[in-house]
Amino acid sequence: MKELPSPTQPLSSIFWPRGLFNRSRDRAQMPPPAPAAQAGVAARGGLAVSWAKTSDDVRQTQRLRFNVFSTEMGARLDTTSPGHDVDIFDDYCEHLLVRDVATRAVVGTYRVLTPTQAARVGSTYSDTEFDLVRLRAVRDQMVELGRSCVHPDYRNGGVIMTLWGALGEFMVRNSYESVIGCASIPMLHNGIVTGDVAASIWEKLRHTHLAPVEYHVRPRLPLPLDQSNSSLDVEIPSLIKGYLRTGAKLLGPPAWDPEFNTADLPMIMHFKGLPDRYRKHFLGA
Repeated sequence: MKELPSPTQPLSSIFWPRGLFNRSRDRAQMPPPAPAAQAGVAARGGLAVSWAKTSDDVRQTQRLRFNVFSTEMGARLDTTSPGHDVDIFDDYCEHLLVRDVATRAVVGTYRVLTPTQAARVGSTYSDTEFDLVRLRAVRDQMVELGRSCVHPDYRNGGVIMTLWGALGEFMVRNSYESVIGCASIPMLHNGIVTGDVAASIWEKLRHTHLAPVEYHVRPRLPLPLDQSNSSLDVEIPSLIKGYLRTGAKLLGPPAWDPEFNTADLPMIMHFKGLPDRYRKHFLGA
C-alpha cells in the first residue's frame, strides 16, 4: 500500500457515538466529540475521522464520491479509473475521511487544498468555475474545501459535524484564515433539468448573505438566471444552511457545472468570524 505524504498537521481520531444525531436538536447544544481514548464508544459503532494516509484510503474516498455523484446524482464524470471520481486536484489535496468504526467503511469525505498545494497545481478547483481575482489578497491564508459527500445511510448530521470538527482543528493548527468552496445545487427538479431551484435559492440568499463587493467573483459559465424562474418557494439545502450559520457568505451568482449537472454557489467563510457557539462546539474554545 502506497504511503501518502504527511498532511500539514495530523489529526487525532474523533469518535461520535452512532445515533447521536438521529433525533432533531439544536446544533448549538450538541455535546463535544468524545475523546479518542473512549475506545468503548468507538467499538459500539461510532464514527472516526482521520486524514488519508495511504493511496488505498484515497481510493476509498473516490469510490464513495463516484457512488454519490455519478450513480446517485447522475453526474457525467470524465474519470481515468472506472467506478472512481478522480481529477487532477486529488494528488495535491489532503483527504479527510470518516469511517464507521464497526465496518471500517468510508461514509463521508472532504478534500482540502492548502494554499501551498494550490500554488503547486496552479489553481484551486473554484478557479475553474469562477474568476477569483478579487480574492488575491486572501489567497495566502485561504483553504479550499471540495468534493463533500456522505453515504446515503449516514445523512443524519453526524458525519458532517464530525468532518467540520476536524476541519476546525485543522484551520486553527495551521493558522489559516479563510475557507472557500462551491456549494452545489442539483439541477434535476421534478424529473427535468432546470436552473429554477438554484435561481430561486440565489434570489432568496443574495439579499441577506452576500459578501462585500470587494470579494465578489464572476462565474466562467453563468447559470442563465434570466431564463429561469427565480420565484419558487424552495428549501435551502441543509449543507448550505449549515455554512450560512457559521457565518459563510455568498461570493456571487451561481455557475453551471454541466459535468456534475449542478449549479454551484461560490462561498467563503472567514474563520476568525466564526460565531462563538460554533467555535466552542468545534474547538472547545
